[in-house]
Amino acid sequence: MTFKWVQLFVILMAITSMQLAYSAPNLEINTPAINALKNSMQVRHVQLAPHYHSGAIGLTADGLIAVRDTKALPLKDRQGINALVASENADRNKLYQEIAVANGHPEWSDSVKAAFAGRWIDKAQHGWYYQAAGRWNQK
Repeated sequence: MTFKWVQLFVILMAITSMQLAYSAPNLEINTPAINALKNSMQVRHVQLAPHYHSGAIGLTADGLIAVRDTKALPLKDRQGINALVASENADRNKLYQEIAVANGHPEWSDSVKAAFAGRWIDKAQHGWYYQAAGRWNQK
């Protein structure tokens, strides 16, 4: 009789461990910090959108953005684009970390970042550039 309880306990522990191992972060989770980052990124997107459309910037495979072609930038925008991209990437990295923390797993930041990388590329508009296998591709 005791042996069956031990077997049941072992099976339940194995199932619980498997569930924990296969948990996925909730990417839709919200906190005040996450909302502030999303708002900051939405405001900045107005400035970035023309540069996505021109091909001057693109989405990287690691969930960030990068300057792709400075020749596609109007002369007046060339000086400020690096600061704009750096601000966007800083907010993206903070967003990934905040989502991981809100899920109770700060160590999931890289998983969150990878999941968002795919989302950004999936949601990219026709004509935008994205990186895949180290090369720029146009959607």
